[in-house]
Amino acid sequence: MPREHAIAMIDHQADACAELGSPLYAALLHRAARDVAEGGPCAEALAGYEDAPGPAAIALRLLGAVHGLVLTGRAPELAAHYPSAGGSFDPAGADAAWSAFRATVAAGLPWIREWMTRPPQTNETGRANLLVTGLLRALAETGPLPVRLFELGSSAGLNLLADHFRLTAPGFAYGPADSPVLLADAWRGTPPGWLTGPQPELRFTERRGCDPTPIDPRSADGALALRSYVWADQPSRAARLNGALALAAELPTQVEASGAGDFLGQVQPAEGALTVVWHSIMRQYVPKPEWARAEAELTRLAEASTPTAPVAHVAFEPRRVGEEHRFLLTARVGSGAEQVVAEAAPHGVPAWETDV
Repeated sequence: MPREHAIAMIDHQADACAELGSPLYAALLHRAARDVAEGGPCAEALAGYEDAPGPAAIALRLLGAVHGLVLTGRAPELAAHYPSAGGSFDPAGADAAWSAFRATVAAGLPWIREWMTRPPQTNETGRANLLVTGLLRALAETGPLPVRLFELGSSAGLNLLADHFRLTAPGFAYGPADSPVLLADAWRGTPPGWLTGPQPELRFTERRGCDPTPIDPRSADGALALRSYVWADQPSRAARLNGALALAAELPTQVEASGAGDFLGQVQPAEGALTVVWHSIMRQYVPKPEWARAEAELTRLAEASTPTAPVAHVAFEPRRVGEEHRFLLTARVGSGAEQVVAEAAPHGVPAWETDV
């Protein structure tokens, strides 16, 4: 039944939040699932989305909508429990936080119902950790060429600016030392030896992205949407986002309102440059026919790659390994073999060497 499906999806997201270090959202979502079962305000907020597939991420849409109300000052009682708004969360006080959350949903249904029509847009900057690593791995194969960068599922285009981020780990640092975006503890322990040696400075001659519903990070509405989708009790992620928004204000990027297939159809290799297609945690949101078109274009580009005009495909996406979904970084140059370069937490930090 649709309602049972929705309850299962919300509980599943609650478990994921607990595993990924968000006790606030884990507590709220488990209670929201019960509220849906009982026909409460959360059931009304999600009406019509009960049988939405997992990639629709209805629980994250609900959380984003409510967080937007908190960040705009329209839910002061709930803000007292949200670290992102200056509050604090004590698991012992989860029932009080839930009471404020439920009241906020009931009072803010028009806002929440409109928000539910939007796809989740996190544009998680932590994933640049993997994208930069994959690009460096490709450059190790092609030599230190200038880079033409094309991103699929760019959202607000923040990770198109990944070369302006700072990555650090024991014995490793890469990127501008004064960057407002610091990916600290980028690796679990010491990074692999090939990464800790001398690395080329990234030189981009072109950087473009695509997204079916791109966000303008320089607009107030766009910045609010991005901030609302960062989990309210994870300040390090919020700090990274704020730094990336500051960079985007100074270094605007180009993100086309386009599907992946149409976008890649415009891309050709270029002599004397490495053409890179990269993406992170977006594949699950792409309809199957659209991804089939994208794969056909990726195959075309791989076959057109030459030693003097190479093409690389860098991806950080979940893959099923046995009974598990694991988040793997892969890189391939031309028609060569795909390399599994690393594994990481879904938000990109930390990464580690993998046994896959």
